[in-house]
Amino acid sequence: MSAATSPSERRVSARIGAISESATLAVDAKAKALKAAGRPVIGFGAGEPDFPTPGYIVDAAVEACRNPKYHRYTPAGGLPELKAAIAEKTLRDSGYEVDPSQILVTNGGKQAIYEAFATLLDPGDEVIVPAPYWTTYPESIRLAGGVPVEVVADETTGYRVSVEQLEAARTERTKVVLFVSPSNPTGAVYGEAETEAIGRWAVEHGLWVMTDEIYEHLVYGDATSVSLPAVMPELRDKCIVVNGVAKTYAMTGWRVGWIIGPKDIVKAATNLQSHATSNVSNVAQVAALAAVSGPLDAVAEMRTAFDRRRRTIVRMLNEIEGVVCPEPEGAFYVYPSVKALLGKEIRGKRPADSVELAALILDEVEVAVVPGEAFGTPGYLRLSYALGDEDLAEGVSRVQKLLGEARD
Repeated sequence: MSAATSPSERRVSARIGAISESATLAVDAKAKALKAAGRPVIGFGAGEPDFPTPGYIVDAAVEACRNPKYHRYTPAGGLPELKAAIAEKTLRDSGYEVDPSQILVTNGGKQAIYEAFATLLDPGDEVIVPAPYWTTYPESIRLAGGVPVEVVADETTGYRVSVEQLEAARTERTKVVLFVSPSNPTGAVYGEAETEAIGRWAVEHGLWVMTDEIYEHLVYGDATSVSLPAVMPELRDKCIVVNGVAKTYAMTGWRVGWIIGPKDIVKAATNLQSHATSNVSNVAQVAALAAVSGPLDAVAEMRTAFDRRRRTIVRMLNEIEGVVCPEPEGAFYVYPSVKALLGKEIRGKRPADSVELAALILDEVEVAVVPGEAFGTPGYLRLSYALGDEDLAEGVSRVQKLLGEARD
């Protein structure tokens, strides 16, 4: 669209028109459409557990549907009993003591992320964003008027950024640093010492930190997930935690997340939500209440399955010449480098980047993966291993066969 286009001629606002489509959802939608058309597509695109929501959570939602109390508007910031339960769960799981007044219940983690940035940022404020990053982070920052500043880590550091890298990216306009552990898309997990060092650096420079803990319970081997404000109490007045029930309880479609932060920030974000969406669905909130108040048995079972799949997919991908796949310590993604395959001939084509390689994989062997360009780092692919063991083995076998044909 020409810069000279007048406001009356512009059909879509420049702000919204600049938003990129969610690459992960786009890949998942295309895979599902092809599957619906009868093609044997195997999708590694969506970050979604393949397990059903536990029965006791579903039962709580069914009862809520029958209760007239939940047929009406409820407080925009969340059901008081859910906020109290989230506070208790946060102390139980993270060792971080908060008051229910520091909590805002949102329509999933995405709304929590946007509302947090919208509440913190003024036009031109900079947010340091470690890359590879989840696709929604920079778009939410831009929508809020901020400027994402990328700091890139690669497989040589386990996809973890250092304090030195963060400091090199800091300017007088820096207001927030984003911290995500375990990470989507890489599965990287920061140790306690690394987490504390980043928190101390933020405190020294008066920066805010937004930390996304949605994958807190999905860690493997000797890795442990630690909560930044729990290990760095001095940061609590300038820290926002984003979390939700989606990954831990296989509740991606229920759309319940939350913000934890200082009371003034949470109050302002609640005011925003009162005009944007008002309260989250009461039925979903009651389901979330059952989830966070209940045991962690369901996630323990999922974690066992994910760990098995993690080891399988890493082994199979590393058997492909030209692919380097570090072993992730958390979440349910692998993020292999495919740089050595770019430009090589594969079935008559020479993919120049990971976008073209992902398209070739989908077209030739009907396997859907997400290219690294979506996460700010070309030359990589993201594959979710939150799918059945048989589909995982079949899908990676197809990719092995295809990429094994690569020639100079």
